[in-house]
Amino acid sequence: MNLFDIAGQFSTLGNCLDVQPFGNGHINDTYAVTCASEGGVRRYILQRLNSRVFPHPTALMNNFAAVSVYLRSIVKKDAGDADRECLCLIPTVNGAAYYVDKQGEVWRMTQLIDNTEAYLIAENRDMFEDAGRAFGLFIKRLEGFDASTLIEVIPNFHNTVIRYQNLEKAIAEDKMGRAKGVQDLIAFARARKDKTGIIVNALEKGEIPLRVTHNDTKLNNVLIDTATKNAVCVIDLDTVMPGSLLYDFGDAIRVGCSTAQEDEKDLSKVHFDKENFVYFTRGFMRGIGGSITQKERELLPVGAILMTFECGMRFLTDYLEGDVYFKVAYPEHNLVRCRTQFKLVEELEENIAFMRETVQKVYAELHQDE
Repeated sequence: MNLFDIAGQFSTLGNCLDVQPFGNGHINDTYAVTCASEGGVRRYILQRLNSRVFPHPTALMNNFAAVSVYLRSIVKKDAGDADRECLCLIPTVNGAAYYVDKQGEVWRMTQLIDNTEAYLIAENRDMFEDAGRAFGLFIKRLEGFDASTLIEVIPNFHNTVIRYQNLEKAIAEDKMGRAKGVQDLIAFARARKDKTGIIVNALEKGEIPLRVTHNDTKLNNVLIDTATKNAVCVIDLDTVMPGSLLYDFGDAIRVGCSTAQEDEKDLSKVHFDKENFVYFTRGFMRGIGGSITQKERELLPVGAILMTFECGMRFLTDYLEGDVYFKVAYPEHNLVRCRTQFKLVEELEENIAFMRETVQKVYAELHQDE
């Protein structure tokens, strides 16, 4: 594989000077491409999609292309900087949105947004709040896009009912003989079975709108301006699919409002960071503005609980099945992850009144003049 040849398949400005590995992503192969022309030096991001994680990469790229083109049109309409505020696919020399090499691997290229950085952990709460604003704005800008036209690149990704069914199947089959040692976790999950359908049912009944959702709302999927420390652009559109904003809000809370790492063994360190919840909620509400419905506001705390519970169930399912999905560093890794998530679920449940009050208060403060 000659990376210069791959880069040459795209309509870059100038001649390709250099191709180097870029970033710390664990799924796709990512490279920074440097090109030079009379107008100066331009840099691009070149990626090879992971066909194991994404078995239908062309469908993924069709989603990516449709959403990014629409986003750019909205940003331009709002007099924003489309080249900085949203990803732009660089077409191939033949005008396609992606390139397929001789081995059938799918490649794409986007612009590299200068003077930005991705953070794994927020430097302060203000950064976390502005990331919330970016994710809320992302959803708002796409509210006019017909979400039903998107392909589910990972079917039922946040269908908590099916995630629960998968867990029960893994318990029944008990391929690794591990179920006996996790009866407390199985009981924990079964006690919450009736809650798994809250978001799915609300979508099916039309009580909340089907939206374009990001589905991976970690802080490092927002580029932060290196000078101002403000959020600039939401990246990693690989899992953009139809869904509920409750998924995006809830998953961001799951990751950003825990006081411990996802695989912390000492559960006494796992707590719900209430201050972070206030900051992110304020940012998210500011970004999405009046686009959020009353029913969605009511369910925001439920989204936080269900996305955390769902993630815990996925870890437990994988542990019972022999660690076939998530990478593990030791035999009990998925079990540790599950216990961490379930501890956070308990904390969120204990604080649901606080979360509801916060949502109501923040919304009222932002819309007091209406």
